Amino acid sequence: MTLNPDVVEQCFLEWVASFSSVEQREGVAIDGKTLRQSFDRNKKQKPFHLLSAFATRQGMTIGQRKVDGKSNEIIAIPELLDSLMLKDSIVTIDAMGCQRAIAEKIIAQG
Repeated sequence: MTLNPDVVEQCFLEWVASFSSVEQREGVAIDGKTLRQSFDRNKKQKPFHLLSAFATRQGMTIGQRKVDGKSNEIIAIPELLDSLMLKDSIVTIDAMGCQRAIAEKIIAQG
């Protein structure tokens, strides 16, 4: 509880980058999921949505963002992209992420 999650995430990304080979192109799959049983009807709590970036060659999640709902995934995608090093990566995303601004951000990151 005393750790700043942004600092932990930055350290984690730097650690992942330290053993990532530049020779191979990395596939990065970006997708949002609703966590099962994360709602509470008694407290009127909606389900928990999580947006993840998965490095396919390394087989690990390299970034995540909590989103308020399925529609807010579009807002969280650019934030997640900003936290990733995508140079020479192949980024895949579902239809919800097919927005001109999102595509331009991916292209701008190389």
